[in-house]
Amino acid sequence: MTVALATLRTAFLEAWSNRRGFWFQVGIMAANDVAWVIFWVLFFRKVGNLRGWDTHKVLLLFAILTTVSGTGLGLLSNSRRLGELIAGGQLDAALALPTNPLTYLLTRRVDTALLGDLAFGPVLFVVAGDPTPERAVVFVFGALCGTVVLVGFLVALGSVTLFAGGRGEQADLGFQAILIFASYPIDVFGGLTKLFLFTAVPAAFVTGLPTSLVSSFRWPVALGALGAAAFFALAAATTFRIGLRRYSSGALWTRV
Repeated sequence: MTVALATLRTAFLEAWSNRRGFWFQVGIMAANDVAWVIFWVLFFRKVGNLRGWDTHKVLLLFAILTTVSGTGLGLLSNSRRLGELIAGGQLDAALALPTNPLTYLLTRRVDTALLGDLAFGPVLFVVAGDPTPERAVVFVFGALCGTVVLVGFLVALGSVTLFAGGRGEQADLGFQAILIFASYPIDVFGGLTKLFLFTAVPAAFVTGLPTSLVSSFRWPVALGALGAAAFFALAAATTFRIGLRRYSSGALWTRV
């Protein structure tokens, strides 16, 4: 854990070294988030209510989504690039270090723009989420579970490159799919599509269940979110570990 924190700190300092660029990217992402908030406010002002979702509940979903994306894709930027790193032979440098290679890769880079999401999400919760100490704890719990599911899903997809080869683009495709579905209220989907969001592309565990928990806490839902996080964390670690046994060096030494 100490090594991971030190690596993350180094990655953050690298991003911080260009302070003007850092704040510009953070500001652009925050402005983009504000635009989405305006869109949802105007949308629900027009339609009123959509399958039990109103402005308040959707803004809560968006607060969780931006917090999750800021943590999982901002602080752990390489989670969506793992397949590309493996395909490019850039795993070699991590394997030479006296630390867990997956942990090192995940903490090696931060995405400055998505740190804007990480800052925006909690602020939106404070402004529009009717915060209380209890709801704040549930919000953090739900966001952490959603982050683990998101990162675990992307790492598992990226680790497939260790078995199947290729250019490792499947994690980026998975990223696009899960973020698109997670951006919308889960109840607008039905039938097989909704089942799909609890299985193949687990967007429901990224935002749907956490939003439901903050709105109305229920232990079965909390245990379901925690179980999903544990499952995807284990799936990611196991897929990467087993795949690593099959890995052949790409003979390419570079920064990751």
